[in-house]
Amino acid sequence: MLKGLHHNAYRCRDSEETRKFYSDFLGLPLVQAFQIHETKSGRATKTLHSFYQMDDGSCLAFFEAPDMPFEFKLQHDFDLHIALEVSQQDLHTMFAKGKAAGFETRGISDHGFIDSIYFRDPNGYVIELTAKRDGHDAYMRAARASAHQVLTQWQAEKSAPAP
Repeated sequence: MLKGLHHNAYRCRDSEETRKFYSDFLGLPLVQAFQIHETKSGRATKTLHSFYQMDDGSCLAFFEAPDMPFEFKLQHDFDLHIALEVSQQDLHTMFAKGKAAGFETRGISDHGFIDSIYFRDPNGYVIELTAKRDGHDAYMRAARASAHQVLTQWQAEKSAPAP
C-alpha cells in the first residue's frame, strides 16, 4: 500500500534563506515552487510552497506563509529533527563544511549502527546527516525482532515510580 515518502512539509521564515541552506549548503536541488492564492477551505492566502529533492526522488518541502502566524522556535533533537542519509565520506566532508560556514555543527556522534552530525537550519529545525556503519542492516534486522517487546516494556514502565 504505502510506497515510500513523497515529501515532508514544514513552515519556513523566508524561502530564499531556506533555499540557500537546502540547495547551496546541503546540495538538494530546488525542483518545484508554486504560489498558493487560496486555501482548500476558500480563504485567500499568499503562500509559497517549495520542494527540495533527494536522490531517491523524495522531497523536503516548505511553506512560506507570511499572512499566517507561526511561532518558530529552536527545536530540541527530541522534539523534531530531520535525518538524511549520506555516505561516511560525505558525513566528514559536511562536518567540515558546516564548521567552515559557521553553522551550528555538532557531532560526529557514534550511535553504534550509524554515525551522525547535526546542523540547525535557518528556521530552527535540527538537520541530522547520518551514515550507516558496517553491519547496519544486520543490526536493524536483529532490532526488529525485539522492537515490540521493547515498546511493551516501555509502556509498562514509563509511569512507574523511580526506585
